[in-house]
Amino acid sequence: MANKITEYNPEIETKLPEVETNKSGRSKQGFITKSLSTVFSGTFLNNNNLIKHIPFMLFICLLTLLYIGNGYYADDKIRKVNKITNELKELRSEYISTRSDLMFKSKQSEVAKAVEVLGLKESVAPPKKIIVNDTTFKK
Repeated sequence: MANKITEYNPEIETKLPEVETNKSGRSKQGFITKSLSTVFSGTFLNNNNLIKHIPFMLFICLLTLLYIGNGYYADDKIRKVNKITNELKELRSEYISTRSDLMFKSKQSEVAKAVEVLGLKESVAPPKKIIVNDTTFKK
């Protein structure tokens, strides 16, 4: 048959089992169990004391949102740190390769090859010291 909406029938409603008590008159079911059963069944919403707990529940919701936001913020910072670390490694390797190229190109033989195109040649004779007398300068 098709889905039919039926009227509310209180006889069909299931009831929670009766709570057994021990010799001292206290229930065997604990306070936490009762509290959880009222939360999961939704009967706590019918309680008149709910209104006085609304500020506390809003505070808990605010703390939860802040906790979630803090987690996202921390994840974002970790991603940025990893990105910067990888970029630093790349720049360091680029620096090392550039430095080795510079050291190679600044060798005397490489400089001589580079200026040979301009028509300059490396001197074969050792340099000579020029001595100037003070008397020649004074005239």
